[in-house]
Amino acid sequence: MRFPDQPIYSGWDAPSRVEADIMELEADGEIPLDLRGRYYQVAPDSQFPNRTGDDVMFNGDGMLRMFTFADGHVDYRSRFVHTEKLKLERAARRSLYGAYRNPYTDHHSVSGRSRGTANTNVVLHAGKLLVFKEDARATWVDAETLETHGEWDFDGQVSSPTLTAHPRFDPTTGEMFTFGYEAKGLASRDVAYYVLDVHGKLKHEVWFEAPYTSLIHDFVVTDDYVVFPVEPTTTDLDRLKAGGRHWLWDPTKETYLGVMPRYGTADQIRWYRGPARSTYHYFNAYNEGTVIHMDGCVAEAQTASFMYPDTLGEERDLTMTVRRITRWTVDYSAEDGKAFEERVLKPEFAEFPLIDDRVETFRHRYGFIGARVLNDDGGEQNFRGLNSVQRYDFQEQRVVGQYGMPMGRSFQEPVFVPRGDDATEGDGYLLALVNDWDTMLNDLLILDTANLAAGPVATLHLPLRLRGGPHGSWVPEHLVQAP
Repeated sequence: MRFPDQPIYSGWDAPSRVEADIMELEADGEIPLDLRGRYYQVAPDSQFPNRTGDDVMFNGDGMLRMFTFADGHVDYRSRFVHTEKLKLERAARRSLYGAYRNPYTDHHSVSGRSRGTANTNVVLHAGKLLVFKEDARATWVDAETLETHGEWDFDGQVSSPTLTAHPRFDPTTGEMFTFGYEAKGLASRDVAYYVLDVHGKLKHEVWFEAPYTSLIHDFVVTDDYVVFPVEPTTTDLDRLKAGGRHWLWDPTKETYLGVMPRYGTADQIRWYRGPARSTYHYFNAYNEGTVIHMDGCVAEAQTASFMYPDTLGEERDLTMTVRRITRWTVDYSAEDGKAFEERVLKPEFAEFPLIDDRVETFRHRYGFIGARVLNDDGGEQNFRGLNSVQRYDFQEQRVVGQYGMPMGRSFQEPVFVPRGDDATEGDGYLLALVNDWDTMLNDLLILDTANLAAGPVATLHLPLRLRGGPHGSWVPEHLVQAP
C-alpha cells in the first residue's frame, strides 16, 4: 500500500497514523502549576488511502490526542478512535469507503454500515468523553486510556443518525444543546434538536425542516433562544447518486437564520433572511429581551473552493472568501421572513473563534481568534496558515492582545483555560499546537492571556508531526475523575 502523490497526502497533510505514549514532554519555560487537567484534541488521520484515488482532509479516521497536565508536568497520549469504519477497513487491510460523505461511492461490502470517522471535535459531558463527526452519532471513548467504547446514542434517547460536532453548553445548568442535520437521510431537510441535562438525560426534543439542505457546522444558544444558520453550501441527492460531491456552493441562495425559543416547538421557529454567507464557527450569542446578537467569523462566499466548487461553475472572488468577525442581530418579535442585521466588526481574516466557556449563552466581552497578520509593507508575517493569536474586546471592538509567530511557524486551533474558578472573564491561558514547517514537528504553546505579546510562558516539544486537528477542549482534572 502507498498513499498517492497528492497534496492531500503530503506535507502537514501526510497521514501520520502514529499512536504514542510519551511521558514527560520536554519543556522550555515554566508550566503553570494551576494547569491541572486534560487537553483533548482530535484530527483526521487516514489509515488507508481513499478507494476513489482522491480525498479531502476532513475524511480521515479520527486520531484522538490527550495532553495531561499535573504539577508542572505534561504527558502525551494518542489513539485512533475505533469506529465501525476503521475496524472494517483494518480487517480488509484496504479502504472500503469512498468519497467524502457519499455512500454511493463505497464498496458494496459496507453498504448500510456507519461511515462515521469521529474526527472533528471532542467534549466531556455527563462523565463521558464524546468524539464527534457531524454526519454520524457521537463515539464514546474512555477519558483515561482513550479506548473506544463505541457509538453513543445517549441510551437510546437520540434517534437522529447525525449529530453536530459543535454542541453548546449552559455553564450554569450544565445542559448540553445539540442537533443533527440531514436527520432523516442524505440530502433531507430535516433537523433534530436536543437538550440533554447535566446527567445526560433527554430534556427536550424538536424536529423541523430547514428551508433547504445545507452544511450547518455550528449553531448558537442564548439564555432564551436557539439559532440555526442555514447557508448556501448545499447538497443534492441526484448528484450524490451520480458519484458527485456532497457539498457545492450555491451563490444564488439566501442565508436563513432559524430562531426558536430555547425550549420551543417547531411551530415557533421563525426564519430571518440575509445575503449568501459562509460561516463555519461562532464565538457565542446572547439576547437582550427578544433581540439576539450572534458573533462569528463570516465570509461572503464559501472559503474552501477546492472542496466545495461553485454550482454555477464560476471562479470565486478570493476577497469574498475572507472570514471576518461579524455580528448578526435579529429580533424574534419581528415577523417571519424579515431581514437580519449584519455588521462587520473586524475586516481582517479571522477563524477558530472561542470565548471563555463560563459565559457561554450569556453576554461575552472577550473572544480569541486565529488570524493572519500583515507586515507594515503589506506582506504576511508568515507564509502559511494562521500566524497570530489575538484577543478581541467586543465592548471596545478592537484587538487588545496579540502573539505573532515567527516565519515558518503556524497555529492550529487554540483552546482557552481559565486561571481559576474565580478568574475574571478571559483571564487564563491559551493552549495552541504549532506547526514548525522547517522541522515538520509540533510544539504546544502555553500563552498567558493577560500578556499575549510576551510570548509563551512555556513551550512543550513533541518529537512528532501531528496532522492538523480541527477542534479540541480542556477538561479540568476533577471532571475527568468524577464518577
